Amino acid sequence: MATAATTNGSASLTAAVWTADELMHGKPGAPSPPSSPSEGSPGKKHHASHRFSVRRMGGHKKPPADPMDWGMPGHLTEEEVAVFMKFRDEVEKRDGEFKKTVYSFGEIEGEAYCLTRWLRARKFVYDDVITMVEEATECRAEARKHEFYPDPVQALGCEPSVFMAQYPQLYPCHAKNGCPVFISKPGVLNVDGMECITTLDGILKFHWHIMMHDYKNRLLKRKEEHPEFSNFQCVCVTDLEHLSTGQLSQRALSIVKTQTAIDSVCFPETMNRMLVINAPRFFTLTWNIIKGWIDPRTAGKVELISSRKNWEARLRELVDENQLPSDYGGKGPATTEILAKEAPEGVKDQHHQLVHVRQSGHMTVDVPAGGEMEVKVYTRSTAEVTISVVEEGKKTNVYAPGVLVQHTGGTGDNDKPTTVVITKERIKGPVKARVKIESKGGRFSTAGNYMVACNIY
Repeated sequence: MATAATTNGSASLTAAVWTADELMHGKPGAPSPPSSPSEGSPGKKHHASHRFSVRRMGGHKKPPADPMDWGMPGHLTEEEVAVFMKFRDEVEKRDGEFKKTVYSFGEIEGEAYCLTRWLRARKFVYDDVITMVEEATECRAEARKHEFYPDPVQALGCEPSVFMAQYPQLYPCHAKNGCPVFISKPGVLNVDGMECITTLDGILKFHWHIMMHDYKNRLLKRKEEHPEFSNFQCVCVTDLEHLSTGQLSQRALSIVKTQTAIDSVCFPETMNRMLVINAPRFFTLTWNIIKGWIDPRTAGKVELISSRKNWEARLRELVDENQLPSDYGGKGPATTEILAKEAPEGVKDQHHQLVHVRQSGHMTVDVPAGGEMEVKVYTRSTAEVTISVVEEGKKTNVYAPGVLVQHTGGTGDNDKPTTVVITKERIKGPVKARVKIESKGGRFSTAGNYMVACNIY
C-alpha cells in the first residue's frame, strides 16, 4: 500500500480522494485541523487539539455554527461539494501550470485540503475560483522561470542576515496543531536601512524564495515526519512593539504590502490564525472599526493582545513552551539567537548600523581576540564620500585607507543600491575599530544614509 508521502512529493491517490459523503460528514480516521482561534482562548472551554471531524453518517445536516469549520473537509454542504467536484475535474483537465499553481506546495498536501483552501478564498463561487487560479498562474509565471529564486542572496542583492536586521522575520518553531509559527516585527522595521540594501523587486523575489524554498520545505518536512498533518497553514505572530504613527509611512507600507501582495492570490487560506501583540492604542482603536467591516471567519482568525502577560499566556496555549522562544514567554532559543544563525558561513558575529552622514559619521566595533572583521557598506547616496577604518583612539593605526564610495546607479525603487567591501584584508582582533564616513561635499550638504555591515569571522 502506498504511503502518505512519497519521494517525489505526491500523495497516495487512494488516501487523497474523498467521496461526497466524506466531504460533508468526515472521513473516518482523517483528523480535521484545529483551525479556530477560539480553541484554547483564555477563559474559554475548548476541545482537544486532536479532535476528529467524523460525524454520524446519514442525513444531511446544516453547516456547523463555528465559522472556522466552514469550507473545511468534512463540513461541506451539498452545494459546496458540487462546486468542489467541478473544480477538481477542471484542475485535472487543465493540468500543467494551472494544476501546479493549485498544488503549489505539492500534491502531498492532499486533494481535499488543498482544493478547499482555494474554494474558501472565493466562498465557493466557481467562476471566481477559476479566475483566481488563472491570476495566480500569471502572477507566479516570471518567478517560476527563475525556479522561485533558490539563491536568497541573488534575490535580495544582499545577505539575508542584513535584511533580517532591518526587518526581523523568522519561523522559530511549530504550533501544537503542527503549523509553522511565523514571527514578524514590523514595529522595528528600518525603512531607511532597507532602502540602502535592496529594492522592492528584491523584496518580492525574496518572498518567493521564502514561500517556495523555506516555508514549503517546512511543510513537507512536517508531513514526512507526521503523515497525519494536513494543515498547510501558518500561525502568525505580528509584534508591533515600538510601532509609532510616524513609522506608517508610504515607504514602510509598500515594503509590507510587497511581501503580502502575492499571498492572497497565490497562497490562499494559509493563515491559520494571527496574534497581533504589543499593539499600540491607536492601532487597537483602528482594528475595532475594521473588524466590523470583514466577515466573522476572517475577523475570528485575528487576536489583538497588548498585555505581555496575556499574550505570553496565549502563545503558551498555542505553542509548546519548550519550543516557544524565550523572549516570547517560552523556554526555546530567543529570536535574536535564531536570527543570528542566518549569518553567512563562518561568521561568528555581525554588527549592522545605519549611519546618517551630513559632513561625517561613524560606527565602532569591538573585534575580539582571535576574530577577523570584514566591513561592507550599502548605499543609494549619489554624494561622494570616503570610508576608512582606523583604531579607535589611535587614528594613525589605519586598517583600511579611504575608499571612495558613490552610488552611480539609478534612483528608482527598483534600481539596485551600491555595495562596496571596504576592507581588502580582514582586520584582526583584539581591536576597537572605527568605521569613518567623510563627505567630500560642501559644509551645508548632506551625504545621506549608509548601511555599514561588519562580519566577524
